[in-house]
Amino acid sequence: MAIRRTRKKIVLGVHGRRTKWAPVWAVLKKHGKGMRVHPSAMTRLRRSWRGTKLKIKPRNTAKSHLG
Repeated sequence: MAIRRTRKKIVLGVHGRRTKWAPVWAVLKKHGKGMRVHPSAMTRLRRSWRGTKLKIKPRNTAKSHLG
């Protein structure tokens, strides 16, 4: 029987979305048409999607040696 890690996958998905820069239209809306600003200037947080760099607690699973 496979162990499901749904919470971990959800957390990895959330943090995966945090690695993207701001969209171009958001930069234009904030800084105006004449300003040349990189989209990364608006992005507060950039993280890797890998689970080793995120502090995700493991799920409580049943002990296999208890039967």
